Amino acid sequence: MAEHNDLGDEGEELAALHLLKSGYDILIRNYSFQKGEIDIIARKKDVVIIVEVKTRSTPDFGDPQDFLKKDQIQRLVATANHYVENFVEDEVEVRFDIVAIIKNKAGTKLEHIEDAFYHF
Repeated sequence: MAEHNDLGDEGEELAALHLLKSGYDILIRNYSFQKGEIDIIARKKDVVIIVEVKTRSTPDFGDPQDFLKKDQIQRLVATANHYVENFVEDEVEVRFDIVAIIKNKAGTKLEHIEDAFYHF
């Protein structure tokens, strides 16, 4: 597996641990629908949280969250809509978060950005 894939997998694991420690329930990881994939779908009370994890080894080219593009957001929204319509039975609010991680030899920095973008 490529080194950047390993870093991405490590980032997703760190994000999941962070969410669990923060009182979230992890519903599913790596949920796919058509061309979209959601890294983590979590829940806290009556809110379903769609979490995009962005992991980088350096901030030299920008913050990890800056790498989420408009077309990726559109795929996330479509995939989230499919999940909620098919697997969530009660009325919920849906929120889109980003967990931005910089992990390298100097250490690990994790930032959880709630309501990172609006889906309309």
